[in-house]
Amino acid sequence: MAIIRGESVAVVAEIRVQPGDEVAKGAPLVVTELMKMRHEICAPHDGIVRAVHVSAGDELSAGQALVTLDAAEVAGTGARAQEETRPQFDEFRARMALLEDAARPEAVARRHAKGFRTARENIADLFDVGSFTEYGALAVAAQRSKHPLQDLRARTPADGIICGIGTVGGRPVAAMAVDYTVLAGTQGFYHHRKMDRLIEVAGRDRLPIVVFAEGGGGRPNDHDVAELMVAGLNVPTFRQLAAHRGPTIGIAAGYCFAGNAAIFGVCDLRIATRDSWIGMGGPAMIEGGGLGVVEATEIGPSEVQEETGVIDLLTEDEAAVVAAAKALLALPEAYQAGRGAAEKLRQVVPADRTRAYDMRDAIAALVDAGSLIELRRGFGTGMITAFARIAGRAVGLMANNPLHLGGAIDAPAADKGARFLQLCDAWGLPVVTLCDTPGFMVGPETERTGQVAHVSRLFLAGAHFSQPLVTVILRKAYGLGAMAMAGGGLDRPHFCCAWPTGELGAMGLEGAVRLGFRDHLAGIADPEAREAEYRRLVDTLYERGKALNAASVLEFDAVIDPAETRAAIDRVLAAAGPGAPGQGYVDAW
Repeated sequence: MAIIRGESVAVVAEIRVQPGDEVAKGAPLVVTELMKMRHEICAPHDGIVRAVHVSAGDELSAGQALVTLDAAEVAGTGARAQEETRPQFDEFRARMALLEDAARPEAVARRHAKGFRTARENIADLFDVGSFTEYGALAVAAQRSKHPLQDLRARTPADGIICGIGTVGGRPVAAMAVDYTVLAGTQGFYHHRKMDRLIEVAGRDRLPIVVFAEGGGGRPNDHDVAELMVAGLNVPTFRQLAAHRGPTIGIAAGYCFAGNAAIFGVCDLRIATRDSWIGMGGPAMIEGGGLGVVEATEIGPSEVQEETGVIDLLTEDEAAVVAAAKALLALPEAYQAGRGAAEKLRQVVPADRTRAYDMRDAIAALVDAGSLIELRRGFGTGMITAFARIAGRAVGLMANNPLHLGGAIDAPAADKGARFLQLCDAWGLPVVTLCDTPGFMVGPETERTGQVAHVSRLFLAGAHFSQPLVTVILRKAYGLGAMAMAGGGLDRPHFCCAWPTGELGAMGLEGAVRLGFRDHLAGIADPEAREAEYRRLVDTLYERGKALNAASVLEFDAVIDPAETRAAIDRVLAAAGPGAPGQGYVDAW
C-alpha cells in the first residue's frame, strides 16, 4: 500500500480516479493547480485505488495525503497514449503536409510536363541527404485580407520560395529556390523577408549561397501590406546579396525576369539551362512601358544570353545545373592528385611558328582528366576561362585563343578575363594563365568598341588580384597584351615560365621589322632581295626574343619542358600557400 501525497501548497483542480479503479504506472490520479499551472500527480506503479482523500477545490498543504494506492497487476497501456491524438500535433502535421509536392499534384504535373523539376526536387538533389534545415516554411502570401487563410496555405506554400542551409558534399551551404508553381515565382513581401533572413544567416560565416532564381519579378498584389507602402523600393534583398562576402551561384531555368533576373545577375557565377529566358523586364513590363506586346520566349533566350556573356555556364537541364553547382562548390576541397596527359604538351605548339593551333588541346593535356569546367564559352572567344584541377589542386585557368584573331585580345576577351580574375580572387582560387598573344587588338574599328577602357580592366583586375598566380608562355608574349596575361607584368606572377617555343617582344616581330626598318627595306629595289632581308631581320629578332635568350637576361623566371608544366605548377602553388581572401566584388560583366 502507498499513500500519494502532495509536494507543495496547491489547490485540487481535478480528481481523475475513484476508489476501486485500476490504474497503470504513470496514469494521472489528481490534478493540482498552482500559479495558473496545472500539475498531474501520477501513479508511481500499477495498482488499485483504495481511497481518495481530497475533493476538487480543496486547498492543500505540502505532504497532505491525496490517494491511497495498493500495488497490483492491472491491464492497461498507460495514460500517455492520448498524446498521439493531441490537436496541436495533428494541425502541425497537416500544415507541414501542405508544403510537400504531393499536396499539389496538378501543379507538379504541369511543371513536369514542361520538362522542369519542382523547387523541392532541386533542393533535395543539391543537398546531402538529411542535411537541409528550412527557414520560414510556414509563410504564405501576404494576401490574408483578400483570400481565406486555408486557401493561401494550399496555394502559396512557403510564399513561393524555399530557404535553408545544409551541406553539399560536406560543405556548409545556404540555398534559396523560387517555386514557380506559386504565383509564377513572383517575389512577395514574406518571400523577400525570407531571402533577407537567409542572406543574413549565410553572411555570418561567409557561406556560399545558391539561388534558383526562376520567376516573374515583383508581386504587385500582396494586399496585406499594399496600404503600408507606395513603391516598396526600400527592400534590402538585392543590396545584401550583392554585398555577400561568400561565393554566390545563380541558377536560371524557364522564365527569369525583372527582380528574379536582378537576383540572378548579381551572383558571382551564373548557370542556366537551354530552356531559359532571362531579361530585366518580362512581357507585362514591356507592354506596360508602351514597348509592344511580346511573347516571353522572345526575351533573352539562352542562346542570346550565352553570346552576351550573361550566362557563365550553359547546361542541358536542371539535373545538369545542380551537378555543375555541386562541382563548383567542391572546388576548395582537396582531391587526390588526378592524371593528365603531360607528355602531349610537347606536341601542342606547331613547329611552324606562324601556324595556329587549338589552345584547348593544351588545356586538356594540362589539367586532371574530367575536371575542366569552362565558363562563358560563347562570349569573348579570344579568351578561354575555366576552372580545373592540376594534380588535384583547384585552379582558375585563363588562356589566349590563337584560333581567334591569332590570340589578340579584343574588348570582349579583356572583359571576360578581368571578371574571371575577380571571380577567382573572391573565391580564393589561384590562377594559371597560358599566354600566346600578339598583344591587344588595334585599329580604328577596334577603338570604336572602347578598347582602351576594356583592356585596362585586365590590368586593374591583375593589380588587385591577391591569390597565387602562375604564367606559362607557350609561344607569343608580345607587348601590353602579354603583360596583362601575367597580371600586369612578367615580374608579377609567383612564377613566370616559358616553353622552348616561347618568343617575346615589345610588339610582334614582323611588325617591329616593318616599322623599325621601313626605310632600310624601302631602299632595296629588288623584291626578292628585299624579302630575303626582311626574313633575315625577323629571324634576328626571333633569336634575340626567343625564350632561351630572354630567360638568360632574366626577363622571366625559367624555361621548362612542356611535359613538366603540371609538376612545375603544382610545386609553385604548394610553396605559395593560400592567398588572402579577396576583398573586392565580382563585376557583373
